[in-house]
Amino acid sequence: MKKTLLAIAILTVSITAQAQKFSTRSGFIRFFSEAPLENIEANNRQVTSILDIGTKSMAFSVLMKSFEFEKALMQEHFNEKYVHSDKYPNAKFNGKIQENLDLNKPGTYAATVVGELDMHGVKKNYTGKGTLVVSESGIKGTCKFKITLADHNIEIPSPVKDKIAPVVEVTVDMDYKPMTK
Repeated sequence: MKKTLLAIAILTVSITAQAQKFSTRSGFIRFFSEAPLENIEANNRQVTSILDIGTKSMAFSVLMKSFEFEKALMQEHFNEKYVHSDKYPNAKFNGKIQENLDLNKPGTYAATVVGELDMHGVKKNYTGKGTLVVSESGIKGTCKFKITLADHNIEIPSPVKDKIAPVVEVTVDMDYKPMTK
């Protein structure tokens, strides 16, 4: 009887620990640059992310070449002249949820995430306010924040300074599912 109870306790702890982690391989990140002469938008639907509700930590990785633009030439310039995707293929973020939230219960929660973005070889801390929606099928996370390109040593040449905003708005949208072994 004691062995059965011990086995049940170990199984319960194992299932609970596993249910603390959620992931996605099809997260979405959009950036938008509003400039006097032209607006530029790019979308990436190949973002990998993990959310650990036990430690309140989250991380994501973005393949820079996976951003899609309306015009092929914009995409080429983005990768070759601005973010240098061959040298810096990924942008990575590691952060923590600041609020003491019980994300085991279904509901909608306002959340603040503070963490470090490593992009174009430069690490910088960011704070983003967003929403986490917990349901029986998983957790949906959304957030918006702004990035100053110069903070990541991304230079805008003078001839195109009116076409590219120095600050871009980033929208993050993740649809997390429970991780399984």
